[in-house]
Amino acid sequence: MKRALITGVTGQDGAYLSRFLLEKGYEVYGLLRRSSASDVVDAKLRWLGIAQDIRFLDGNLTDLSSLLRALREIKPDEIYNLAAQSFVKSSWNQPLLTGLVTGLGAANMLEAARLEAPQARFYQASSSEMFGNAPQNPQSETTPFSPRSPYAIAKLYAHWTTVNYRESFGLHTCCGILFNHESPLRGIEFVTRKITDGVARIKLGLAKQLVLGNLDAQRDWGHAKDYVEAMWLMLQSKVPDDFVVATGRTTSVREFCRIAFNYVELVPDDYVTLGEQFVRPAEVDILLGDASKARDKLNWQPVVTLENLIQEMVEADLKRVRDARS
Repeated sequence: MKRALITGVTGQDGAYLSRFLLEKGYEVYGLLRRSSASDVVDAKLRWLGIAQDIRFLDGNLTDLSSLLRALREIKPDEIYNLAAQSFVKSSWNQPLLTGLVTGLGAANMLEAARLEAPQARFYQASSSEMFGNAPQNPQSETTPFSPRSPYAIAKLYAHWTTVNYRESFGLHTCCGILFNHESPLRGIEFVTRKITDGVARIKLGLAKQLVLGNLDAQRDWGHAKDYVEAMWLMLQSKVPDDFVVATGRTTSVREFCRIAFNYVELVPDDYVTLGEQFVRPAEVDILLGDASKARDKLNWQPVVTLENLIQEMVEADLKRVRDARS
């Protein structure tokens, strides 16, 4: 039975990856950062019905000693580094924290793996935000990076450090350059979930408007449960490499709103307003991924369409809002 360690296990990707690996017969260990909200920290895992199947260990990406102890105890076959300060907007308000956790935290995890588990295969969650306003569309593994936020800069540091550990120390490290991926488990602070939650509240008469930022920003949106399979496939490959994971379809925030509101038979123009407080200091206009390398070398391709993703998210938020009222 293989053992996997997941950092960021309580997040959207960590939850879906945990379920995927458990179904594959893995022992799944999750690194858990202690907080005062420990009673709700595993909410996403409980939503998927797998919280009792994860073996938690105390640890923090900013504390190398805790990572060394965890790896010494688990002796994992695979390490998935998903933990990060992952909200782009917050990275301007907390640039040092973002750099410490998202950037240096990955370096700590790699160093711990080099010292305690050099045989383990290592996955680093890179991000399409590293491309920023790229000079070409779509973006592939050879597209130059041009980060436009402290979050993207920290992710780029983690990305190149992962590549460097592969080339310098011979570790089996892979970077997944994942484009935007959503689900009913997406945090409420992210625009997609903010939209579907807002649609649910408006439909049920609990809200009258939905305030958003740049409606013209375009993103390549897929489903998180499709993307975690790509993470696993990377670590099954004999030769470590880096892969773009994307759908190859870009959609504006405005169009995302239209699909979500249309699903409940409402017109978005009647409810959506612009809030200047949600506009980023430096915007990324369009992200569109070319995942042909993942398709050819990993035999991976997305299954869930954008329309089905939005439908699933709206239905989940309608249920959440109804349940909260009862």
